Amino acid sequence: MPDAQGKPDTAQTARLLVVLLAFAWGFSWISAAIALEEVPPWSLRFAGAGIGTVTLFVAALATGRNLRVPRGERMHVMVAGFLNVAAFQVFSAFAQLSGATSRVVIITYSMPIWATVLSWLVLGERLNAVRKVAFGLCVSGLTILVWPLFDDGVPVSVVFSFGCALSWATATVYMKRMKTTVPPLANAAWQLLFGFLFIAAGTFVFDGYPRLWPISPEPLLAVLYVGVIGVGLAHFLWWSIVGRLPTITASIGSLLVPVVAVTASTIILGERPTVPDIVGFAMIFAAAASVLLQPNVKHTEMPE
Repeated sequence: MPDAQGKPDTAQTARLLVVLLAFAWGFSWISAAIALEEVPPWSLRFAGAGIGTVTLFVAALATGRNLRVPRGERMHVMVAGFLNVAAFQVFSAFAQLSGATSRVVIITYSMPIWATVLSWLVLGERLNAVRKVAFGLCVSGLTILVWPLFDDGVPVSVVFSFGCALSWATATVYMKRMKTTVPPLANAAWQLLFGFLFIAAGTFVFDGYPRLWPISPEPLLAVLYVGVIGVGLAHFLWWSIVGRLPTITASIGSLLVPVVAVTASTIILGERPTVPDIVGFAMIFAAAASVLLQPNVKHTEMPE
């Protein structure tokens, strides 16, 4: 609705964009699963991160955004790019290649709890009652979810999924520890660029060259979706609007991503979550919500 002066309600528009972005990121997990049917993990991430980096930089420069990084903070952004982009994206691809996408998403989105624990250990942040309950819920949910999987040995997909959550959490706490002043959009753009360079090196080491052709139309479209929408435009829109919203609203948007991804994996990929999956997801989701929806707590982690 326009306001009294006929201007559009920008806050309402931003809230709508947050919901749309949750779907964009949620479906990015589905697109990655489709692409992995024909594209090796390293090559998928080479294409996705490369396309996404170009898309984000073009969008930022076209809108006149400041992408300058203070000289003393460039190494910090590079470290975060390795953890937040390279490690996260490669771990997630190998996790999806070896296990159900819905389960990978559930474990990955336990990240807020591990970030809370690391913040307590590294930054000395207080573990209040809510955070302690959230940690207990998360550990219980993860135990219920993964315990049946150990009947056949250590599940590789679970190991890689934990890698996603921990690399994401470590990058978040690292950037808080370094007290960087890089504008969020510039931070995201340069993390993507540095992350892409790490992925490119790994691609040439492990795949020899990016193995992106020939592939069928559906996996090709999935790769393009991951790069243009899931990595590039989604990050641009997120960091363009998140500052206009209350922290709670932005956090709800983050919480919608695993809901969308798990639901879509059931409908599109035909996955059937088991009872332990469902119970574990409910407990991990409740734990993440307890952490993210605390009032007056600002979250600066890069969304995925």
